[in-house]
Amino acid sequence: MKIPASAKYAIIEQMMQREDNMLNIKWLCETAGVSRSGYYHYLQTANLREQREQQDRADFELILIAYNHRGYSKGARGIYMRFLHMDPPVHMNIKKIRRLMKKYGLFCPVRKANPYRRIAKALKTDAVADNLLNREFEAHGPRAILLTDITYIINGKAPRCYMSTIIDACTKELLAWVLSESLEIDFVLKTVEDAIAKHGIEMNTETMIHSDQGAHYTSVQFRSLLKDKELRQSMSRRANCWDNAPQESFYGHMKDEIDISECETYEQILAVITDWTDYYNNERYQWDLAKLAPTEYYKYLKTGKYPLEIPKSNGQM
Repeated sequence: MKIPASAKYAIIEQMMQREDNMLNIKWLCETAGVSRSGYYHYLQTANLREQREQQDRADFELILIAYNHRGYSKGARGIYMRFLHMDPPVHMNIKKIRRLMKKYGLFCPVRKANPYRRIAKALKTDAVADNLLNREFEAHGPRAILLTDITYIINGKAPRCYMSTIIDACTKELLAWVLSESLEIDFVLKTVEDAIAKHGIEMNTETMIHSDQGAHYTSVQFRSLLKDKELRQSMSRRANCWDNAPQESFYGHMKDEIDISECETYEQILAVITDWTDYYNNERYQWDLAKLAPTEYYKYLKTGKYPLEIPKSNGQM
């Protein structure tokens, strides 16, 4: 491992301050592979280094505030976007954020693969819809493509729960979600009904709802509901999670960020997820959504008014 010159200078300084030191600066510098002029410059700039260290510590305190906002850890981009949404906004170069995170050992958890891809097929029929979406998640604008799926919520203490969600493929906004202790189809139907009740005015007869080929989505009840609500139906190809990638990604991020390890009841899990879904829609900023949260991004697309002031990079590290 390559040792930086500053670390070598610090060791030489410590050696020279020892009372029993018998070595001179010339020999120590030659042994360490550094120049004497560099060492003397190191001594002369001690105050400047201390000032920089104090500034780094102050900036890192700001990073910690953004990192811990709402109790959900963030990476460098998430911290940068949180800074932009502060009042007043904080302008800090993303390279500097990464440098300080590395310097002080602050890391964002890495997403794990989701082992639960599909649901039981008790209600499955042969009524599989065509893949009308064809992975065109964002091309049709907001409220045109709705993605839906179901996932397990398990922690080993509380009863097993199932979560049904609908997100906007363009804005990534969570339009509706329902948590259930049962895998019966009712909670999936309620998710659709809730989405229409909250956002139906923003939809039209071209709006499409896309899912996998799971039992709930091929059921007579689900297909009848979509027909009644004048929503088109589309399905992923068999065993192809990439056809519904934004929805899969949503669940992956949620399970990485929520902490249900101490939950012992359904109500406790419901409270945790309720908090996170509010955070996700309104304060979990996404780089690919113009550094906005999903709800902000939808408003931006509809009004054309960008809510942030992005500073020009000054190259500060």
